[in-house]
Amino acid sequence: MFLRRKRKRKLKVDLGELEDEREPLSTFLSLKLKVDVTSSGNKVLVDSENLSPEELKKLVNKFVYRQNLMNKYWVALENDVVKINKFKRAEKKEKGKRKGIPPSTIRHGW
Repeated sequence: MFLRRKRKRKLKVDLGELEDEREPLSTFLSLKLKVDVTSSGNKVLVDSENLSPEELKKLVNKFVYRQNLMNKYWVALENDVVKINKFKRAEKKEKGKRKGIPPSTIRHGW
């Protein structure tokens, strides 16, 4: 009887604009999951048999939280790819100088 070996799946993490955190994320995932983690460009690939994309998303979210990046970035799962997205800030409208009454130039006699 032939035994079928489980095929390792490669799960992807797309870093987006967070390329500077590629190496720390790779080491974090390899320590937590104890699996092979490789990185190329702005993507991190995780070799895993038992890991689901949802569990990987939770770990990446934990990494973003621990690096104190949760105010700038959020984690999403799209088509079994974990993506780190940047919040789009609403552009602040600059207030022009207010045209009002100029200060008084009258000399006071007191």
